[in-house]
Amino acid sequence: MFDGVSFRLPPGGALVLTGTNGSGKSSLLRLVSGLLAPAAGRLLWGATPIAADLPAHHSRVHYVGHLDAVKPVMTPRELLSFWGALRGLDPAASAPALREALAAFALEAVADWPCRWLSAGQRRRVALARLLAAPAPLWLLDEPATALDDESQARLERVIEVHRAAGGRVLLATHAAIALDGAARLALDAFAPHLEPDPAV
Repeated sequence: MFDGVSFRLPPGGALVLTGTNGSGKSSLLRLVSGLLAPAAGRLLWGATPIAADLPAHHSRVHYVGHLDAVKPVMTPRELLSFWGALRGLDPAASAPALREALAAFALEAVADWPCRWLSAGQRRRVALARLLAAPAPLWLLDEPATALDDESQARLERVIEVHRAAGGRVLLATHAAIALDGAARLALDAFAPHLEPDPAV
């Protein structure tokens, strides 16, 4: 794990988390999402602690973790509609965003297939497409390029670029070389506590 970490993520900003396995990248994303509470320190949105209103914070966060959260019996179109409904979006009003999400990740041809028919890369693209189908200002992405080919990763990079240009924020953990212009980097290995050996050993 880590201690002493401090950073700011302004509108349009991107922060890339790096570090060895177990350095705390996924844990930091969960802390920022509000799924975990910090043992010490503060997490603020503007000047307000996120713990002061967790439902409000959850409404402005999209967290895409290691698992794709893709139901095998549902189609990509059904899943994106479901994620939009979870955010209170009217199905008719959100239809253009759903079509945009499918197109952005080249999912139109499989939009009405059961997800159990999809490859690992296609399922990952479905998980990422919800970023567009149900918009939120803060994207938390844990190894988002997993299972993506070069073309699909380029699509992800373009989607992130557009999101940032509109003032969106992106915090991601990755081992892949994702192109993000002007992104800050935070190496969590530098914040790992130094453990003293047990003298009894």
